[in-house]
Parts: sequence; structure tokens; C-alpha cells
Amino acid sequence: MKRRVLTQALLMGLVARVPAFAADPLPALHETPGLADKVKSGALPPIGKRLPQQPRIIEKFSGSDGHGTHGGQLNMLISATRDTRLMTVYSYTRLIVYDGDFKLHPDILESYEVKEGREFTLKLRAGHKWSDGHPFTTEDFRFFWEDIANNKDLSPNGPSVELLVDGQPPKVEILDEQTIRYSWARPNPQFIESQARAAPLFLFRPAHYLKTVHGKYTPEEEILKVHKGSRWANVFRRQDAMYGNSNVDLPSLNPWVLATVPPAQRFVFVRNPYFHRIDSKGRQLPYINDVIMTVVAANLVPAKAGLGESDLQPRYLGLRDYTFLRDAAKTSGIKALLWEKGSGSEVAFYPNMNANDETWRKLNRDVRFRRALSLAIDRQELSEVVYGGMATPSANTVMPRSALFRPELATKWATRDLKTANKLLDEVGLVKKGSDGIRLLPNGQPALFVIEHSSEKADEVDTMTLVADHWKKVGIKAVLKPQTTDNFRLRTTSGEAIMTAYAGVITAAPTVNTSPREFTPVMQGGLQWPKWGLFVESKGKQGEACDMEEGKRLLELLRMWENSVDAAERRKAWDEILTVNAEQVFSIGTVNEVRQPVTVGKKVRNVPEKGYWAWDPGGYIGLYEPDTFWIAR
Repeated sequence: MKRRVLTQALLMGLVARVPAFAADPLPALHETPGLADKVKSGALPPIGKRLPQQPRIIEKFSGSDGHGTHGGQLNMLISATRDTRLMTVYSYTRLIVYDGDFKLHPDILESYEVKEGREFTLKLRAGHKWSDGHPFTTEDFRFFWEDIANNKDLSPNGPSVELLVDGQPPKVEILDEQTIRYSWARPNPQFIESQARAAPLFLFRPAHYLKTVHGKYTPEEEILKVHKGSRWANVFRRQDAMYGNSNVDLPSLNPWVLATVPPAQRFVFVRNPYFHRIDSKGRQLPYINDVIMTVVAANLVPAKAGLGESDLQPRYLGLRDYTFLRDAAKTSGIKALLWEKGSGSEVAFYPNMNANDETWRKLNRDVRFRRALSLAIDRQELSEVVYGGMATPSANTVMPRSALFRPELATKWATRDLKTANKLLDEVGLVKKGSDGIRLLPNGQPALFVIEHSSEKADEVDTMTLVADHWKKVGIKAVLKPQTTDNFRLRTTSGEAIMTAYAGVITAAPTVNTSPREFTPVMQGGLQWPKWGLFVESKGKQGEACDMEEGKRLLELLRMWENSVDAAERRKAWDEILTVNAEQVFSIGTVNEVRQPVTVGKKVRNVPEKGYWAWDPGGYIGLYEPDTFWIAR
């Protein structure tokens, strides 16, 4: 079957209908061997009655091994009980998904239609069922919208920001059991993209299950008789684990469903007999019966993966583990692959525009200071010393894989130039130096600040240490201070932190239709402007309004992107947003295009030799549809 091709005119026009596949005849269906006994006993209906009327048919595979066979189990290693959520990420079952070229396609949906960028009609697959066999319909969307997103006990701040345009929620219309429409007065360019994320904005819930713990449908006293808690809303939040994947009773649409009650050291995920994808030979996916996640200390994962104790290990490995993994592969039989890592910068530094200290806030806001720090970094040394030459010096910007990439922005203020760096520091008034060569602030104190971080990865700490050495050569002293993640975030948002170090932009391979929000001061998580972001997120109730002209310009450009349905206008907004970020050096990048080791067991098939390893888009391995991986006998 072939995907219907939409012409460029249709894509850029006022109406775009995006079908999953042309309605070709289904292939002859074959019952899954591992489910045959349950079908025979009547515990499960036969395959034809478990699938949607028009399942999603997978014809092309990310790996080179082709159509697979059913059976076997896949062992993986995780570092904590909470990592059960990784199965949601890896499974990458979404209303809409990215493919390997970062194009969007329906997945759970049969199709969707967009009009004027503001009206979205979603069509479900008739006959689709939850993992417990209950029908998946628009009632699950109505329940989420009316009884979760707009319930004050569960969502005191109302619907998520992706569902608001000019502060207004959508009009939601249930057209029939398979069709729902969301519409706004103005365009909402974030709506479709929000469904394809690694951590998506779920628009639905299994209503039939969650109504049993919802105060509108079940008396609170009955809920509290069955579940521990002081209020029904607290019980509901625990049971509603769509992303966290920690409730064995919660029906799912993922290829594998959790069967082990947390906490545990070993989690079993069993195949979902109602999963909506099949291969072109009529076999229901996933191919693999069970996925086992075993909890081990993170520092033990490389050794265990090298010994073959993990059949597929996409996390907790670093580039410095690669030599060991490659050598271990000779005896264990594993494959040690190197995928491209998707981050704008492996480590980036974020001068806090909202720092409480008046002297450092003034310096951080001076573009000459930020440029000087960036010019002082020897990125080639970082690549050679920390990453064995397998990294590309770069500012913190999008990567070559993106159609928005411009090579001049990757090098803007990101090539070592100590002469210019020293000149710029002199210009900002840091002329005087102490006997140790460290420049003096206007108050006579040494120019010393703390780099606060939460990383436990040796290569990231090594990068920070080398950069501190580079800065010392231009008279700026920096010391590292590790933090817990919670304290790191708290100190940044409160303004106590002057400089932080963290990963670079995760929107590293955007398209023109990807939201550029990460590059603008609209999110509290923006480490360079947390109070400005909090102000936007809290609708002006907390934080501080942006008071820098360059930051205000970014907000204008974001608004321009959000209000346009024209690809050329969106590209123009994106280009200027990236240019402003590069010129202003709001974050200081180091290197990117670092390789990520991924180990694959000797019997595992269809894992691509080359891949893109990123949180978003992609979900690490989710982009490559793990339900199509299989175990050779």
C-alpha cells in the first residue's frame, strides 16, 4: 500500500487531509501463536475481531531484516522503578507520529484534517480497542476534555497551554464515535505537533476505567473504600498513569502492557492483544511477546550490556563506554552501534538573565560578556579530549539534520578567539586583575561565579571542567557545584544561580512546522530566562515580565510563527529566531553530533545500524518502531 501523496499546494493551502494509508484491501490475517490458546478457549476473540477495521499496516522497516516472526522476549536494563515510563516513550504509540524523515503521519488516528490552521478534525479507526478489549472511541476524548482538563480538582490551572490560543480553549465537538473536532478562532500550530512528542499531550483517557475513580461518576466514599487516599482526586491522579506507565490496571494502546505491580526489581510487559498495527503479511504486531525491564545501578549498565545481559540497551551508555562495548562484542556476540545523538549541544552553559545578584545580572545581560565567554572556549580540544574527536564544535543551535540548519549560525561566536574575548571583557569594564590573573568586578571582588549543574555523567563533568580552565585563561574564574535536579531547578528559577550547565536544545532537528518555543522566553524550564518563562506560563501571576529588547523580539517572532499558516512566513520567523539566539549567545554551546552507543543482542533483528538518538522527536528508539523488532530462533 502506498501513502497518499499530498501536493505542495494542498499542504500549504487552507485545507489539508492527512490519511494514514489508502484504503487498500487488508492482507489475509494470521493468528499470533502466543495468543492461539486464549483464542481457542474463548478468553480472547480471534485476530480479525481484535484489530480495527482498518489497522495501520507497516510495510517498511527501519532495520534491514524485514518481516519477522512472533515470539521471544526482549531484556532491557533500567536504573529506577520510575523508568517504567520509558516503555511509553519507546513504544511511541501516538495519535500522530514522526517518521525517520521527521514527517508527521497518523498512527492511532486513521486520518486528520486541518483547515486554516485552526480547525482540526480527527478520525479514529473504527473497531479500535483498548488492551482490555473495551472500545476506544471519542467518549475517551470527551471524558478527558470535560472531566479532566476542565475539572478544577484535577486541573486547577485549566487546559494545557497547547490547547489555548490567546488564552482561549478550543471548541470541542464530538461528531460521532470515531470523529472529534477541535477549533479555535485563530491558528494553533502547536496542536498537531504536541501529539507526536516523546511525552505527548494525551487528549484521551480510558473513560470506562477511570470513571470508577472519578468523583463525578463514583461516590467518593466508594472510591476511598477501595483505594487509599484522603480525596478522590488524589486517587485519580495515581491511577491515571498514561505517561508514567505505573498502573497495571490502566488499559493501554501501547504494543506492550505492564504486568508487574511497582515497586519491583524486574518489570514484565506483555503483548497487547488489541494493538492496532500489523505487517503487510497480516501478522499483528508486536512481533516480540514480552519485554523485561530489570533495575540495576546505572554505573553497572555498560558492563552488563557488554556481557550480553541486555538484548537492547539504548540508555545509560556513553561514548566513553564504546571501546569496552566494541571489545566485549567479540566474545558476547552483541552489536555495539553508534547512533547520532540529537542535542543542540552536548553540554551548554546558561547565563541567568534573571540572577538576583545585581552585578552578575548586569554582566550576564551584556552580550559582550556572553560572546567573550563563548569565544574563550576551545571546542576542538573538547572534542579531542572528552569525545575522542567524535564531536563537532558548535554553538547551541539546530543540527545539520534539520532543514532549518544554517552553518554560519553553528560557528557564530563559537570559534576560539582569545584576543577578541579579552577585548570584549575589557569593554564591559573588567579591566583590572588580581595578582592571580583573575579580573576584578566593579566592587573589587574577583570575577568568580559558580557553575551549577545536576549531571552525574563523567564526560559532561569533564567538559565543564575544561571550559572552566578555558575561561580562567581570559581572567574569569568558575567553579563547579553539583546539585540534585530539584535543587538545581529551584535555584535557577529563584535567581540564586548565576550560571548553569545542562544539555543543549532538544529541538535540534525541527521542521518549519515545529514550534520554536524552546528558543524563546516562554517556559520556566528555559535556564537562561526562567523568571520570564514562568511569567508567561503562569499568565502573569509569577515570575517577571521580559524586559530585554532582544527577548521581546523573540516573543514577537514566536507570535508571528503562531499566527501564520504559511510555510514561508513560518520559515522567516524561525530563521530570525535562530539568528537572534546565535547573535545574542543566550546560551553557550560546546559540541554536538556526539555519537550514542546502543547495544543490540545477537538474536535481535530489525534494529537499524544507523539511527538518530534523541528525546524529541524520536523517543530514543521509538522513531524506529520497536514493535517491528523481532527475535531470531
